[in-house]
Order: sequence, then structure tokens, then C-alpha cells
Amino acid sequence: MSFFRQMVVFSSCLTISLAGTAPVFADSQKATIQEILDGDELFIDDQKAKVKEKAQPPQVISTGLSRGQIAFSGGAVGRINRQSLVKLGSSCFLLNKGQILISGRQDGCTASSRLSVRGTNYVLKISDDGSTDLAVLEGSVEVSDNSGEQEAVTVEAGQRLRLSPAGVVIGLLQLAAGDYQRILDGPLFVGYTATLPGLADLRRYLNLNVPGLRIPSVPGSQIRMTPSLPSVPSPVRFF
Repeated sequence: MSFFRQMVVFSSCLTISLAGTAPVFADSQKATIQEILDGDELFIDDQKAKVKEKAQPPQVISTGLSRGQIAFSGGAVGRINRQSLVKLGSSCFLLNKGQILISGRQDGCTASSRLSVRGTNYVLKISDDGSTDLAVLEGSVEVSDNSGEQEAVTVEAGQRLRLSPAGVVIGLLQLAAGDYQRILDGPLFVGYTATLPGLADLRRYLNLNVPGLRIPSVPGSQIRMTPSLPSVPSPVRFF
């Protein structure tokens, strides 16, 4: 069965809204393919996509063995890891599978919880069992379950939140320097040439709070790599 046919019902998603800002209109959910890495296995509705091609709700952007960067109309950028599935909606994107890095103000969805964010840099991951991992690299994200029955949890910069498939909080942990370095050295950063809108803020935060890391340069988004790093990095593992 194709990735597109495996999509869950979109109405069950959570919404990542912009706390304290004006509502996000449907136009902000349009996305333009900016970069494709590791082959050509990036698709829009099961059709191979090309750089500069545009997608709009309710289209699905998915990856096989490739990675890709998309630019949302609202100014934020998303980097989609391998084996991931993202559906565009009228007010948010739905991450149904895999992993995405968001840089900037952009609404997002999963199947179980609501997240409210300001302009920030965070990594969202959906595991095979349906559990959620949220790592806030810079900024803050408020998380509440889709039913509204649980008290909201604010995830600050340098923290990682784990949720069960039902949206129940499993743990709220601190990101160590090694966790940051694995993310910065991983497939959401390595190899890209297109810029991240929130990279300067991320760099500033890391310089102040996690000194000594090899971090992206400004204005580009390349990591200062050593020759020993593989040309095709393995998927990000938070721990």
C-alpha cells in the first residue's frame, strides 16, 4: 500500500498553533520543495517531486531513502528525514510517520496532542508504535493532549518530551550536550545547503547555553564536518 493511502484521518491530528500571534491562514500551509538529498525519493501524492515544485493542502509529502527541505508560505522551513510522511492541512501539517525539523513559526500536527509554539527550532518524531518525541532545540513549545483532559506541559529549550501513542506524558528530560551534537551531526543538518530561518537564534542559544558544540554556520546550514563522518548519515537518535 502506498504512503498516501496509509494516511490517518486528518481530523484526529493535534495542532501546533502560534501562541500569542495572529491566526495562521490556509496559505501558510502551502510548501515549496527547496532541496532533495540522497537520491530522488521525495514524493508529492506518490509522484516524484522536483526542486521548486509546490504542494498545497491536502497533499502529502513523503520520503523513501531521500531527505528534503520544504519552505512553508509563512516563512518557516521544514527538513524531512527519510521514511517520513507529512500531510499539509488548512492550519497545520500532520506528521504521520518519521521525523521533521521545524525552524521558524509553523503549525504542526500529530495524532494525539496539541502544541503551541512561538518561532522556534524543534525536532518532532513519530515512532513506529505511534509514540511522539519532541526535542526543543531553541524556544519553547506548550503541549496539551487532543482531548483537553490533561494539563498542558511547557517544553523549554534544551528539553525533550516523550508522549505515548495516546498522548500521555512518558517523560520530560534535559537534552545533554551529546544529544545536541548527535542532532547537529545527523541527517536533519548534514549535507544541506539551503538556509534555516531560525539558525541564527539557534546558534546564539547554543553559544550561550551549550558551549563547545560544532554548530551550523550563519547564514548557511552546513555543519563543520570531519573527514570521518559518513556521506550518508544514519537517522537521528535522540539517545
